[in-house]
Amino acid sequence: MMRPVVELSECVLCGVCCSVCPTVFILNDTGYIEVAELDGYPEDDVNEAIKNCPASCISRDKGA
Repeated sequence: MMRPVVELSECVLCGVCCSVCPTVFILNDTGYIEVAELDGYPEDDVNEAIKNCPASCISRDKGA
């Protein structure tokens, strides 16, 4: 699966992505959602985070 991307300018910091997929989405020390650097991303969990994001600000990196 391609690396997920969070459009921070649209993110409302609801925490849904962190709850659904905590190994990928992390609330960092500066208060923003960060995508972990992993060798692979759990497709089902990332898709669930994308589906449930109220701001629709998560997508897959087409350049990866």
